[in-house]
Amino acid sequence: MVSARYASTVALVRPAADGEFEILLTRRPQEMKFLGGFYVFPGGTVHESDHSPQVLKRCRGLTGKDARKILGSQHQEDIALGHWIAVFRELFEEVSVLLCTSKSGDDVNAGDEETKRRIESKRRAIINQELDFGSFLESEDLYCDLSRAVYFDHWITPEIYSMRFDTRFYLARLPFNQIPLRHSEEVTDSIWIKPAEALRRNNHYDFPLIPPTTTVLQNLARLGSWERLQGNYFSCIG
Repeated sequence: MVSARYASTVALVRPAADGEFEILLTRRPQEMKFLGGFYVFPGGTVHESDHSPQVLKRCRGLTGKDARKILGSQHQEDIALGHWIAVFRELFEEVSVLLCTSKSGDDVNAGDEETKRRIESKRRAIINQELDFGSFLESEDLYCDLSRAVYFDHWITPEIYSMRFDTRFYLARLPFNQIPLRHSEEVTDSIWIKPAEALRRNNHYDFPLIPPTTTVLQNLARLGSWERLQGNYFSCIG
């Protein structure tokens, strides 16, 4: 039996004009060994660097004790926090969305063109392993507000598969004034879509999804409205 690697993934959501909500799905490059060509939520493996002292110093909004409790006391406190941090790193690497704040708690000013160019250059440096995420946070004086990623679900790949993941699922709202990349080094296309519509397209068109993505979409589709989604998952964040 192959051991399952720890992973984190996030359903990024935004309100729709009709009072419902949309989620971001990204399509993996066809040549990828695992789920190539499938639509998934942004995410990936939890790395040791995700819970390094350098990165942990740049986190707020959640204690290690609380993170460990939320994940069922399965991990040490720093590793538990690393599951949240992986969400922040992967979301930035794949679609250039930052769930971060300044030291004063303000959102990232992603609408400024000079800032966008500088941050995009550093995102590519991270992808090319010329810069690590902790050093990026330090260079921009940013902090990961871990309260912005709300724990949602837990899935483990069945034992019959040769590549397995122990994956934690999170929900996060798209920060104001940020637009995800349409495509990147790890994404051939990204799409905003209502959960129910994604499930319909999966049944009738070339829109490949697999469990647990479909199960998460079904659970979100039952909520229907942006108001209900916020009331269920984001009411304590503000």
